[in-house]
Parts: sequence; C-alpha cells; structure tokens
Amino acid sequence: MNDQLIIFDTTLRDGEQSPGASMTRDEKLRIARQLERMKVDVIEAGFAAASNGDFESVKAVAEAIKDSTICSLARANENDIRRAGEAIRPASSGRIHTFIATSPIHMEKKLRMTPDQVVEHAVRAIRWASEYTDDIEFSAEDAGRSEIDFLCRIFEAVINAGARTINVPDTVGYNVPEQFAATIRTLIERVPNADKVVWSVHCHNDLGLAVANSLAAVQAGARQVECTVNGLGERAGNASLEEIVMAVRTRQDIFRCDTQIDTSQIVPASKLVSGITGFPVQPNKAIVGANAFAHESGIHQDGVLKHRETYEIMRAEDVGWVANKLVLGKHSGRNAFRSRLQELGVDIASEELLNHAFARFKELADKKHEIFDEDLQALMNDESSEPKEHFRLLSSSFHSETGEAPCARLTLLVGGAEASSESSGSGPVDAAFKAIEAVARSGTQLLLYSVNAITTGTDAQGEVTVRLSRDGRIVNGQGADTDIIVASAKAYLNALNKIQGGSEKMNPQI
Repeated sequence: MNDQLIIFDTTLRDGEQSPGASMTRDEKLRIARQLERMKVDVIEAGFAAASNGDFESVKAVAEAIKDSTICSLARANENDIRRAGEAIRPASSGRIHTFIATSPIHMEKKLRMTPDQVVEHAVRAIRWASEYTDDIEFSAEDAGRSEIDFLCRIFEAVINAGARTINVPDTVGYNVPEQFAATIRTLIERVPNADKVVWSVHCHNDLGLAVANSLAAVQAGARQVECTVNGLGERAGNASLEEIVMAVRTRQDIFRCDTQIDTSQIVPASKLVSGITGFPVQPNKAIVGANAFAHESGIHQDGVLKHRETYEIMRAEDVGWVANKLVLGKHSGRNAFRSRLQELGVDIASEELLNHAFARFKELADKKHEIFDEDLQALMNDESSEPKEHFRLLSSSFHSETGEAPCARLTLLVGGAEASSESSGSGPVDAAFKAIEAVARSGTQLLLYSVNAITTGTDAQGEVTVRLSRDGRIVNGQGADTDIIVASAKAYLNALNKIQGGSEKMNPQI
C-alpha cells in the first residue's frame, strides 16, 4: 500500500502575502469551504497574531470547517502562540504551526541570537503550543541555507518537546532538486527520533523549482507538502497544489504515496482563488490554465482523435474542466439562484444579502442572456464587499469620439453622501479614474490594470483588476460588468475601499 501524502494548503496565509492578494474574512471562508470540498488535509488559515482581523478570520474558518485540520502560524514567542491557540480553539481539528530562523545569516543578522538561544526559543514555543493542541508543527525558517548539523540538533530537540510535524522550508527558493532531496534524506537518517514525526517541505519558486524541489523531497521521504492554489505566494510564489497533486497521481509508478484530494475540485478552486485575489491564471499554466488541454497542432489533434493518450497524460474532466454550463437565465427564480450559489460554495449570510445579490443577478440577466458559473462567481466577488463600501458608483456617462478627448461623468456615493465629478483623459478608462480621483484624492499609485473576459462571446462580462499602492501598502481591486469601462470604475473603487478600510499586517515568511 502507498503512504498518504498530506496536502497542507497555505493559500489563505502565505498566498495572501502576494502584493495585493489580501482577502476579507468572508472571502477566506469561501476559499476554505472550497478547500474542504477538495479534501485538503490541513488548511493554514492565517497568522492569528498579525492583526485582530487575521485572528477573527482564522477563528471563523476554525468554526466553519469540520473535515480539514485548521492551522494558524505563529512565531516562536508566547504572544503569537497564545493568539494562535485561541484562534483555532473552535476547530474540530486544530494545529499550531510555529517557526524560527535557523540559517547563520538569519540568526546573526535578523534574530541576533546564538544557536543555543534559537534552540531554547523553539523548545519553549512547542511547550506553549502543547497547552492548546497535540498537533504541533515546527518549521526551521530558511532551512534551505541552514547547516545540516544544526538542523539535526534543533529538530531532535523540538520532537522531544512534542512537535509532531517537522517542516523543512526552502524559504528563499535557493535549493535545487537533487540537493534538496539529499537534505531531506540526511535529516530522516540522522535525527534520532525521525520516525515519530511527519516530514514536511515548503518550497518557494524564486528559481522556478518549487514543485520540482517538493517532489524530489517526497521521493526522499517527505510525507507532507505545503503548497497553494495556483502557486500563489510572495515574490515568485509557492509550490502549486494542483501540480503537486496531479504529478503524484499521474506518476504512481514513481511515487510510493498518493493524496486524498478530490481532483475534480481543482479547477473550481483555481477559478475561485483567481477571482477573489484578482491574480489571473496564465493560459499555459499546467493543469488549470485555459490552454492546458488544448491542441492546436494538426498532428496532435489527429493523435488525440485517434487515441486520447497519444498526447494527453490525464483527462481534463478529472481535474474539473467542463464545458461552460448554462445554469440560470432571466426567468430563473430566487430558490434556483440560491441553490446554484450553494453548489458553488457561496453561502449567503442573510435574506437581505440574498435579495440584493438576486437583484444584481436579474440586472445582469437583462444584459447577458446566458449566465454561467463564472458570471455568478464574479457577481459574488463584487457582492462580498458591498456592505463595507466607502465609495460606490451610482451612475456614469462616458464619451469617446475620434479627434475628441474622451471624458467621463460619474456620480459616486462617498461615505453616504453623493458626489459628482467630470474629467477627460487619454481614453475613457483614464478619464474615469481621473474623475474618481477628483473626488477621492486618495494619493495612491496605479501599479496594474488588466482586463479579462470571464466567458466567451461578445456579451461576456469583462473582469478588471486594478492594483493600487499607498504608503507601502498594495491592494488589488476587482470589478465585473458587460461594459468594461464600468467594470474598470468598479475595480478602482473596490481597491480604494480596501485602502480605506485596511489595516497593516505582519507577514512572516517561511
């Protein structure tokens, strides 16, 4: 029998550290429910000590999720551990994940601690965590650049103190597969009590090797992989959950383990995370990219028509790819609307919110007769931030004519009061943004503007992502509409709302 490979998803914690990928509590709950539906073993819901908002998000996920272990990250200090312990207390199965740096450069330059002090802090953290749960994970930050003798020493100590999972992170994406596999193999062989724990890896993608390093570690004996949906994460991202899962599932002749992941939920998870964070998936991305199962070459098409496995090593439907399915139309009723949202993992908190969302659905159905799942996801991504909006678009008028400067006239609701503005620009979108800024005077810098069609056809909704920066804080805003200029204005206002209501967070990296 093959071993189980534990999938530890950190989309809600490490994935959220991508610039602009911050998620609201409700958005985290939607993603967590999809991860549970996908049968993810461990969901790292956040870093509870970072802010009150993060604490409440972790606690909310712990209360809502029953079939996955809920984990909170914590630095190796008492405050972090106790905040994490309180946040996961409601969970059916809870884990505390504590870490401290172990590489010479981190210990000397960042921590300003001796190796003896680092070991002492690590052991003490495990003992604090044991007051809340028996499921304790320890990570040696920057293990990929740490000395093997010191790793053996600290891992032996924390295992003796009660750690049940030992994570070996390649924090800065420095390792290569053969070297990383040798490190894992050496640790398992040399740590005296190695057989008492699950060995885990957490690889970053700075050199494009996160998945390769993770898989090499699995072949060397690791039985937990920390990863994210779409490879989301700080800098170049993390190991991609979908690539790890499907590599192991597809190559059972190579791997002596398998996951319990329901692979048919991979593409829905990918689309949900992409929609909420505003990070589009590149078309040629493995498994979840739009072209992942497309065949343009005549030779390839001929081969697939004759026998699928000539050019396809897995089936598109096995990972959740299905043709766009018409699910609702303008004559659909409220119950059908509610049922389809529930099937998509969207929970409506109150009848008032359902009524508001249903009214917007009817407005969309008048503009776009064929309503697909992707349209509903985009609508609910917009809806999730409605109650907390400081800025809202009430009405708009745009004019663009050859030889004339495009202009925009907008009426906004700002903190409950109406404000109107008019501006010209190099294009209608530029004019709309300038009109908004004439009212908001936000002092932000526009870092990114992108448009994607949600579905096919000329009546498809355009989904716009706007990335703004102010005082070192970066946020993404999303907006969707059949009119891309309106969608652009919505996205800009959504980003301003996040800037307006957001709080600073600490972002520990492992």
